[in-house]
Amino acid sequence: MSVEGFLARLVAVLEAAGVPYMLSGSLASAYYGIPRSTQDIDIVVRLDLRTLAALLSALSSEQYYVSEAAAKDALRRQGQFNIIDLDTGWKVDLIIRKRRPFSRTEFERRTAAEVLGVPLMICSPEDSILSKLEWARKSGGSERQLRDVAGVWQIRGAQLDRDYIEHWARELGVESLWATVLASSL
Repeated sequence: MSVEGFLARLVAVLEAAGVPYMLSGSLASAYYGIPRSTQDIDIVVRLDLRTLAALLSALSSEQYYVSEAAAKDALRRQGQFNIIDLDTGWKVDLIIRKRRPFSRTEFERRTAAEVLGVPLMICSPEDSILSKLEWARKSGGSERQLRDVAGVWQIRGAQLDRDYIEHWARELGVESLWATVLASSL
């Protein structure tokens, strides 16, 4: 099965379980910017105990591996857990939406798109940039994350809400990384 097939099946499971979600990470930045290969799919989800139970029961143990304990722990600490497709080895990181203001705003701004032929919800291009900047900061300035940001800026720069990006870059403490991307893109 292709990544497209896995993504389509996964989106169908999330929607059937009533789990609000948005694609983020490398697939989102590739959609908005310059494509690159990735080893997994990142999806932000808004879960509570009821929707988590519905999701876990919708995931066939014959098709997917998921640790119920890891999922419950991720929900409790607003972290993430994995679902692995047993046929292909494709992995999705389900990232629990945090309660902080940026995460709520980012999730409210998600939009419908067709990625790899799959209709789904995706983060905005501005929020793709901001989340990549946060991942870059957390990983000590990851060049890969910064290249993804530069790719979105290069392709979508004129269409982006720069005031929104700069406001949240200050709030998230990634303003210097954003300035680095802008300086290297000139």
